[in-house]
Amino acid sequence: MTNTSAVASPVDFSVHGDYGLKSSAGAKGDFTRPPYSFRDRVTADGSSGYPAEPGRYHLYVSSACPWAHRSIIVRALKKLENVVSLSVVDPVRDGRGWAFREGPGYTADPVNGFTLLREAYEASDPGYDGHVSVPVLWDRQTGRIVSNNFPDITIDLGTQFERWADTGVDLYPAALRPEIDALNDRIYATVNNGVYRCGFAVSQEAYEEAVAELFATLDDLEKRLGTGRYLLGDRLTEADVRLWVTLARFDAVYVTHFKANLRRLVDYPNLWAYARDLYQRPAFGGTTDFDHIKRHYYGTHPQINPTRIVPAGPLLDWNAPHGREGLSS
Repeated sequence: MTNTSAVASPVDFSVHGDYGLKSSAGAKGDFTRPPYSFRDRVTADGSSGYPAEPGRYHLYVSSACPWAHRSIIVRALKKLENVVSLSVVDPVRDGRGWAFREGPGYTADPVNGFTLLREAYEASDPGYDGHVSVPVLWDRQTGRIVSNNFPDITIDLGTQFERWADTGVDLYPAALRPEIDALNDRIYATVNNGVYRCGFAVSQEAYEEAVAELFATLDDLEKRLGTGRYLLGDRLTEADVRLWVTLARFDAVYVTHFKANLRRLVDYPNLWAYARDLYQRPAFGGTTDFDHIKRHYYGTHPQINPTRIVPAGPLLDWNAPHGREGLSS
């Protein structure tokens, strides 16, 4: 691959709809994700000021967004559908950002009657001028955002609502947390965010660095999944949820749209079987909307896809037998 340090003009991703990110290319043309502004936590004992309670919290999500999709999956795995309510925004963003509309798989805002998700941010912090992202965990009682920090939201959904949740599902067991956290850190940097670093790089150097790190991690995960059904052996954890949302979008979007094309997901026997294994569970496949995913990415990033044409493929059989039932740690 060619190596060059030439850097294109900085790109303000806020105008291009990357989940409302107000971010620009770094010094060498690399994509830099900004910090998330709302970072309160829900706790079982209420010590945070936001006690876990049924009916109090609402999730604003996009089915297209991998960060939001994590919270949808965890909510379903923990059977919290009647505890934490949820609504979906229009997958196609315009210059105003995420919007509440009526359409297939998305609805008007049932909680506050907002037209734009930005209104939730402004209601929480008058004069707010940061990026507007999903997921958002909204507190009906205080009328403000608790968190838009996606890693915290899934951890809290998975651990703090146990009084009402399916306790047979433990995605973040205490004994495994150091290993889960370490794995999540690498997967986030090189895979979850790595595909964005490929797609939004504005220099050859930044792109090549990101794509090399992405596929080095995927190669390692392919080996890891040759001996265990899940990332930590025979136990489904938070780490699997975080990886899977990127795998689900990989061949449909990231290979072409973000130029992450050294290999496809289907070229990795273990990763592809693992992805199908999870997809065939209702919490994963039943919450996956490929129409939303493809229309969002291909229709919302004009600097990458100026025609906004949504490709017809790929044709993938997500319901094909995966053969991973017998794997153990």
